[in-house]
Amino acid sequence: MWPEVLLGVMIPLIGTTLGSACVFFMRKDLSRNVQRALTGFAAGVMVAASIWSLLIPAMNLSEQTFGEGLQKLAFLPAFIGFWVGILFLLLLDKVIPHLHMFAEKAEGPKSRARRDTMLLLAVTLHNIPEGMTIGVVYAGLLAGSGEITTGAAMALSIGMALQNFPEGAIISMPLHAEGKSKARAFLDGVLSGAVEPVAAILTALFASIAVPAMSYLLAFAAGAMFYAVVEELIPEMSAGEHSNIGVMMFAVGFTLMMTLDVALG
Repeated sequence: MWPEVLLGVMIPLIGTTLGSACVFFMRKDLSRNVQRALTGFAAGVMVAASIWSLLIPAMNLSEQTFGEGLQKLAFLPAFIGFWVGILFLLLLDKVIPHLHMFAEKAEGPKSRARRDTMLLLAVTLHNIPEGMTIGVVYAGLLAGSGEITTGAAMALSIGMALQNFPEGAIISMPLHAEGKSKARAFLDGVLSGAVEPVAAILTALFASIAVPAMSYLLAFAAGAMFYAVVEELIPEMSAGEHSNIGVMMFAVGFTLMMTLDVALG
């Protein structure tokens, strides 16, 4: 089982790597409309993954745990875990810079360099909760939970890879535009996503000990993802004119991830 887990936690890093590789094929920074489209797509993927890969399995697990007489209360672990995830990301928000603060270019080379450095830091730290999300799901798979199948876990990994693609691009391309070589900008983009599989493996190892709390952990991961979407991605995809591009790509990402999860699960 561990080979499948290791493969699954590495797939999101492949998405970041492919996104970072855009720096080798594009001469200029991403246009505002392209950024908006990619961000909307990523947001749609994350919302669908939160529902089908995390919240629904969390409530199904609770129904099995609570027994026949208390099944109406099966929503409680999902409710509690979701709110803990929201509050956890709210706490992180106090120390992690907002991604959308750096969407517009600052004036002057020093300001632009600072923006790019802070964006790199923000995306790197932002990937830690995403890695934890992957780790929680694979911990449930290792524990033999009937609600989490190999296909569903793989669907979440693929979904994460899809939403990591634009993150890799928005790291590497601005860094190259500010004077870094393409190779160095690519490496920085890849390294920003390298924390994700590390966080996933550590979480899987820890969460496998806490199998009774799996429904809470799945909902916690969903709350963390929802917070990231609403706080960071939706403002970015909706800013300025032609925000309908972001909305349409949100729908594309949502339906694609929903299809993957249902088909593979």
